[in-house]
Amino acid sequence: MDSFAERIQMTTISFVPFLIAVIFHEYAHGRMAKYWGDQTAERAGRLTLNPVPHIDVMGTIVFPLIVMLTGTNFLFGWAKPVPINPTRFRKYRPGLFWVAIAGPGMNVILAFFSAALLCIILKWLPQSNFFHEPLKGMTVVSISLNYALAFFNLIPLPPLDGSKIVESFLSYNATKKYEAIAQYSFWILMALMFTGAISIISYPIRFCTEITLGLMIHLFGLGGF
Repeated sequence: MDSFAERIQMTTISFVPFLIAVIFHEYAHGRMAKYWGDQTAERAGRLTLNPVPHIDVMGTIVFPLIVMLTGTNFLFGWAKPVPINPTRFRKYRPGLFWVAIAGPGMNVILAFFSAALLCIILKWLPQSNFFHEPLKGMTVVSISLNYALAFFNLIPLPPLDGSKIVESFLSYNATKKYEAIAQYSFWILMALMFTGAISIISYPIRFCTEITLGLMIHLFGLGGF
């Protein structure tokens, strides 16, 4: 952004979609785990859309706000991971797979919902309305942000969701060896971020954002915006 005031404005617009994205992401994990027989998340009070139990002070508030206010291109943050016990799944491998993919899948659903809401705003909320521009900005941010969260979590580094998807296809011994990477994951991610290598996920993020917007604009009969 060109000025600190503009960064403040962008932060205000971005934070609510970010909070919704990470909370729904974790809720989806817990809900799918319950479907497969694990009630750990529910017993811990985490099977809720109330943001309070999901908030990690550093990951959900402090770090994302710093990233937004400094104008960093890549938004990074997290909520408290929902506690899950895969040994309680009715079937371990399919349970692990679907619980892992539920989080990114929820973010894809939110991206489509955000695009639909954007089209509703453009079509039926007058531009003179005070809420038109803020809501438009939030929905635009929400589409790409949810795809960013989905693709980031699909990176196959423990303990990200992508690693759990991989583990659902591995043997017990192979899983143990694979999970040993976890002690290096933070540093690998930092290296990917600081070298710019992680920007490779910007291509599927941009592609999916454009496809989703194009589809919804067509469905709502809009000529673009």
